[in-house]
Amino acid sequence: ILGRLVPFAAVVSAGIVNVFLMRGNEIRKGISVYDSDGEEVGKSKKAAVIAVGETALSRVINATPVMVIPPLILVRLQRTVLKGKPFSVQTLASLGVIAVTAFTALPFALALFPQRQGIHLNKLESELQGKKNKDGKNVELVYFNRGM
Repeated sequence: ILGRLVPFAAVVSAGIVNVFLMRGNEIRKGISVYDSDGEEVGKSKKAAVIAVGETALSRVINATPVMVIPPLILVRLQRTVLKGKPFSVQTLASLGVIAVTAFTALPFALALFPQRQGIHLNKLESELQGKKNKDGKNVELVYFNRGM
């Protein structure tokens, strides 16, 4: 069973490394944060760390159902129902289990973190605090695009 889960570890590790390598510049320079009117308030490194971290976590969550559930189910099926069946039947069963898992679990995994996320300005860098919107009111909540 553990041997069937080795690809899961490889996919998750590669996904996490990929996110941090491809989006490392965002962490170093920051990402734009916007007020409720869509006006840019500034750039935030803290928001970038949140966005990149959640993207890395969503890669793990996206891979988990498809890479873990089918191998565990197929081990059972191959010992019982699929035992002695032709290779083509086993292949169709594998594809069916993977498809059902993907179509069922992945939408939930993708919806776990919102694309546009709000955060209170007091949780970000001090230079962003005290910013005012175009009406002259203090901005308290800002939004950023988490990315995929």
